[in-house]
Amino acid sequence: MAARTKSKVTPKYKTKYRVRNWAVYEELLRRRGDITVWFDAHAVGSWNARPTGRPGGQREYSDVAIETALTLRSLFHLGLRQTEGFVGSLVRLMGLELCVPDHTTLSRRGRTVDVRILPRKGDGPLHLVIDSTGLKVVGGGQWNSDKHGDSKKRRQWRKLHLGIDLGGFIVVSALADRSEDDGCVGVELLGRLGAPVASFRADGAYDTRAVYAALDEVRADQIDIVIPPRRTASSSRPGGGTWRQREATLLRIDDVGRRQWRKESGANQQARAENGIYRFKQILGARLRSRSEDGQRREARIGVNILNRMTELGMPESVAVRA
Repeated sequence: MAARTKSKVTPKYKTKYRVRNWAVYEELLRRRGDITVWFDAHAVGSWNARPTGRPGGQREYSDVAIETALTLRSLFHLGLRQTEGFVGSLVRLMGLELCVPDHTTLSRRGRTVDVRILPRKGDGPLHLVIDSTGLKVVGGGQWNSDKHGDSKKRRQWRKLHLGIDLGGFIVVSALADRSEDDGCVGVELLGRLGAPVASFRADGAYDTRAVYAALDEVRADQIDIVIPPRRTASSSRPGGGTWRQREATLLRIDDVGRRQWRKESGANQQARAENGIYRFKQILGARLRSRSEDGQRREARIGVNILNRMTELGMPESVAVRA
């Protein structure tokens, strides 16, 4: 993950933006803070798990109940015991005759609950932007390091990859180990898409032949690909399909330079993914609370669903203005 650097653009020449729908967006921000909670008939009816018909102990709570509790935990930054008490208070206030999963059940089921990313609205092709960021994981090694002052212990973290469409909706995501190659994760994300891709933006970490091959499988009739080649990149053996766009990019960079190519190609649209990552960390935090890898993956998906629900309420419409 690249360190944040100071902008090289003089403030006098920086592009300024203005929100056109500020009155509407302001009301949407109030709705995001509204803590009115209700359980619809479907949630109440599916709260308890159905018998599986198999021998042995049966689950008491369905995935709906567990995901609801873990969603409230992530949204309000609660511990598992506090989550148990919070959900219990909601059930009592609404006069529902529902049992509440305890904190040990939430911890155990949080590693296996089936969490699916909300589907986007619309059937058109995707205009996809992919980027990644690090999320800190505080485990036992970090606790011992803080307690005993062992500076050799490094903080653990995972890398969250987000695929964002126009409007800020997160279409696909993946939580990977920090040592896993970004290009391999990018191929995995593209393989999980349910719609063709009309345009694709990513940073240089995804500049691999495997990513271009995966784009050949999901591309629409016309696809616009902007992936900055590494500065040490050079032309390789000829290839067909989307790989030709990479060769054309290298030739254009040689002619006009990398900065001019970024202006012409629209590489600045990568900021959509950076904004999505910023929203994730501002709203949900920059660390994962679950201790197991399976629980961390499901916690990340729950966070993505929270952001998508907020996005469906509405987003600001920003336009560039001249000073």
